[in-house]
Amino acid sequence: MKQPIRLIQLSDLHLFATAAGRLLGLPTAQSLAAVLETIRNHFPVDALLLTGDLAQEPIAATYERLATAFADFTCPVYWIAGNHDEPKAMLPALERPPLKCDRQINLGAWQGLLLSSQADGKVHGELSPETLSWLEDTLSRSGDRPTFIALHHPPFETGAPWLDSSRLQNPEHLFAVLDRHPQVKLVLFGHIHQEFVTERQGVTYLGCPSTCIQFLPRAPEFSLEPIGPGFRHLSLYPDGTFSTHIERVEIPLTLDFSAKGY
Repeated sequence: MKQPIRLIQLSDLHLFATAAGRLLGLPTAQSLAAVLETIRNHFPVDALLLTGDLAQEPIAATYERLATAFADFTCPVYWIAGNHDEPKAMLPALERPPLKCDRQINLGAWQGLLLSSQADGKVHGELSPETLSWLEDTLSRSGDRPTFIALHHPPFETGAPWLDSSRLQNPEHLFAVLDRHPQVKLVLFGHIHQEFVTERQGVTYLGCPSTCIQFLPRAPEFSLEPIGPGFRHLSLYPDGTFSTHIERVEIPLTLDFSAKGY
């Protein structure tokens, strides 16, 4: 089998404008630095994908810090916004190499289609009619080319009621499009700060850990899991098959378990 494209998904970085910024006790700039150092040292990569909530403090200075953190990567770094992000503040910092704001990307035999699920002023996600129309049109013109979709919000419940209230609110509209296009193999998302996998109609749906704090799976109320940051590694083969796994990075954890939210 020919060599795969090696894609790494990072999600929910929650960076601040300064390195001192902490989210529930955890310095997010330091946790991201540890993750990136692990990737540089141990994981050859053809592309990076950042699936939203890149900032906890969504101002231009934060996104400038993010651009600096990725500046020495030679592979492209694609990104989408999450509910914590401010798209107007993200540019121009995140459209300079290696960072790219493309929404249709080419990775060998595969293509990736990156969707905004932001809903103005809301924590939950929605796909606009314009986004869904673009997705339908792009897939209709793509033939049988293997495709993955990326967005920030999960289209499925995770079993944690407090978190599921902020998932994608119109997943049936996404499913209706994907059901017409069997070349779609994968849907990648963030937001849930934990590993997640399910399948529907031949499509695999994958959630990603955060590069900072992790949410306790299936918790009825907001809860943190005392486990290190993580990322998802994917190998995308020319025949449309793939393999994937989660990597964890060990760092000192200084979490505020008394917190009621973030």
